[in-house]
Amino acid sequence: MSIAPRRSAIRSMGQRNCQLLNSDRWDGRPQKGLCSLTLIVLILCGLLMSVETPLQAQPPASGPSPFDGPPAGPPEAAPPPAAAPKAPPYPPSPAGFFRGNDSRDWKTASHYFSPFRVILAFGTFTFWIWSSNWVNIDSRKLGVRNRFWNSLTLPAGIIGTLGVICLPLFLIGVLFQAMCIWGVLGFYIRERNDRVPDPLKVMTPRHIRNVTIRTLKKIGIEIGSAETQSQATGAPIRFIAKSSGPHGSDETFSSSNVEKSQGYLAAKELMYDSILRRATDVHLEPKEDQMAIRTRIDGVMYPVEPFEPTIGASVVNIFKVLSAMDITERRRPQDGSFRAELEGRQIDFRVATQGTRHGEKMTIRVLDQSSNVAKLDKIGLRKALMLQIKEIAQQPHGMFLSCGPTGAGKSTTLYAALHEIDVYQKNIITVEDPVEYRMDNVNQIEINTKAGQTFGASLRSILRQDPDVVMIGEIRDQETGQIACQAANTGHMVFSTVHANDTITALFRLLELGVEPFMVANSISAILGQRLARRLCPDCKVAYKPKPELLQKVGLPADKVDNFYRTPTPEEAEEPCSTCGGLGFRGRIGVFELLVITDNMRDMIRDKVPVSKIKNAARKNGMLYMKEEGLRLVVRGVTSMDEVLRVVK
Repeated sequence: MSIAPRRSAIRSMGQRNCQLLNSDRWDGRPQKGLCSLTLIVLILCGLLMSVETPLQAQPPASGPSPFDGPPAGPPEAAPPPAAAPKAPPYPPSPAGFFRGNDSRDWKTASHYFSPFRVILAFGTFTFWIWSSNWVNIDSRKLGVRNRFWNSLTLPAGIIGTLGVICLPLFLIGVLFQAMCIWGVLGFYIRERNDRVPDPLKVMTPRHIRNVTIRTLKKIGIEIGSAETQSQATGAPIRFIAKSSGPHGSDETFSSSNVEKSQGYLAAKELMYDSILRRATDVHLEPKEDQMAIRTRIDGVMYPVEPFEPTIGASVVNIFKVLSAMDITERRRPQDGSFRAELEGRQIDFRVATQGTRHGEKMTIRVLDQSSNVAKLDKIGLRKALMLQIKEIAQQPHGMFLSCGPTGAGKSTTLYAALHEIDVYQKNIITVEDPVEYRMDNVNQIEINTKAGQTFGASLRSILRQDPDVVMIGEIRDQETGQIACQAANTGHMVFSTVHANDTITALFRLLELGVEPFMVANSISAILGQRLARRLCPDCKVAYKPKPELLQKVGLPADKVDNFYRTPTPEEAEEPCSTCGGLGFRGRIGVFELLVITDNMRDMIRDKVPVSKIKNAARKNGMLYMKEEGLRLVVRGVTSMDEVLRVVK
C-alpha cells in the first residue's frame, strides 16, 4: 500500500472524528468513546508511519549461472533463442532482499515498526488523556469555566494527533502535539492559579519540589529536613494538640508514625478544604456503609465526599486525641478543643461527640482567630440603626444585649460595638466561652468549666479589676444575669448575649431566669435582635419583576419597585460561577431589630405588663421588625425574598 492512499484514509478518519466532535451529543466534556477511537487511530497510524518501506528485490536473472556445473545427462539440442527479458523497474539491491527495518542489525530484524516512535507517541497521547481528565475535575471543583476549558483540551489533543500523522517528519509531529496540549494546559493553569491561594497553586517551584519529595519518598528516598518532609506530605496545615495535663497546655502533634498514617492525612485534607471553603462547622456522621461529611457554609449545610468506614473511624480518633478526649468512650458525650496553624494564622476548633445508632458522631466548630473585628458599618446596619448603636455603646453605664439563635452573629455585633470604644482610655474586660475574636489592648478571659471558672465566678473577680466596659459571652443562668444587672447599675457598661427569637422575648427571658423586674428595668439600655441572611452573588444574581400580589402582601408600592433579585436556575447558569462556586450566595449580612428601652417601657417592665403593650410602645417609638428590615435588603438587591423568609419568620 503506498503512502498516498494511507494518508487519504487517515484524513477520512479525522473527518469522522470532527463530525463526532460537532455532533449534538457533545456537551463540553471528554467523551470516552471519542477518546478510545482516537487512541486506536493513533496506534494504527503510528504503526503505519513507522514502517520502513522494504527495498525492491532484484529478480533472479534467467539462464545458467557461470558457477553451475556441467549439465547432467546426454547433451540435447540447443533450444531456440528466447525473446530478450524486460528490464527490471528498479536497479538491483546491493544488500539483497530482507524483511523488517534493517537486516544488518539482528536486534531490530523482522520489526515492522519503530518502538521508540510508538512509545513516544503513545506517552504523549496518555499525558493528553490524563491532563484532560484533571482539567475537567479541577475546573469543576474550583468553578473555573469548566465547559470552556474542556472544549479546548479535547480539540487540542486531536489536532496534535493529526499533526503526528500528517507531518512528514515524525519528531516534528510529536513536538507539534506537545505544543498543542501544553499550550491549552498552560493557559488553564495560569487562570486557576489566579483564583486559589499559594498552597494550592500548581507548577510553581513549591509545588514541583513537594511533588518531587513525595515521589522519591514512595521509592524509599527521603530528601530535605523533617519539616520539609512534613510540608510536602498532605495539606499545609499543622495541628496543635491540647494536652490532657492539669494545666491544659498545647503541644505539637509530632508522632511521625501517626502523621504518615492515612487517617491523619485525611483529617488534614478535610480541615484544610473546609477552611478554604469558608466553612464554620464540620459534621462527621456515621452511616451503615460510610462516614458522611457535611460542612456548614454561610449557615447552610452542604455534603462533602464521604469517607470509608475505616478511614472515617480513624479521622474521628485523630480529632479525639488532638482534643484530649477518651478514645475508648464512644457512647458518652464528650467535648474538647485543639488548634492549628495555617499560613501563619491561628485557627481554633471546638469538638463535640455524641453516640448514635451507627457509631460516634462528631461536630467541629471552626473559629478563625485571624479574622478582623468587623465595624458597625460593615455588618449591614442601616445608617439610623448604626448611629443609635454607636450612641448606646458609648454610654457610661447600662446594658446592651444582642439576641438571636446560635450562629446568628451576636458576638460579631458586640465586638463591632466594642470597636467604637477607645480601648486606650477605657478598661475593657471580656469573659467568653471561647474567645472568638482577638482585640489588642482588651483583657480577654476564656471560661474553663472543668477548672471551676464559670461566668458567675469570673464576673465576681473582674468587677474588682476596675473595669469600665464588661462583655459577657452569654447570660444563661440566674447568677450571671443578676451580676450583669448589678454591674450595669453600679457604673459599668455591660455587653452580653441572650438566646431568644426577638427583642421582646429576650426582655422577658431575663425575667424567666429569676432576675428581679426592677433590676432589669433599671439596667437594660437596648436590645438588638438579629439574623444572618446570605448575600446574593454579585456576578450571577438574576433580576426579575415581582408579582403585584407579593408586593401588596409585604406592603410595598408596586410603582416604586422595579426589580427583585434571585439566584440563577440550573438552566440559566451554563457553568458554575467562579465567584460563589455555583452556590448563588457568597457571604452573609445581618437583619436587625433594635428595641431602645424608654422611661415608659421601664415602668411597664416593673409592673410586669403583657408583651403586647410593650410591643405597641416599641412601635410608637419607631422600631421596625426584622422582616421589615429584611425587605429593605431585598429592594436594594443584597439578598432574595426567599432568603429573608427563610431566616425571619
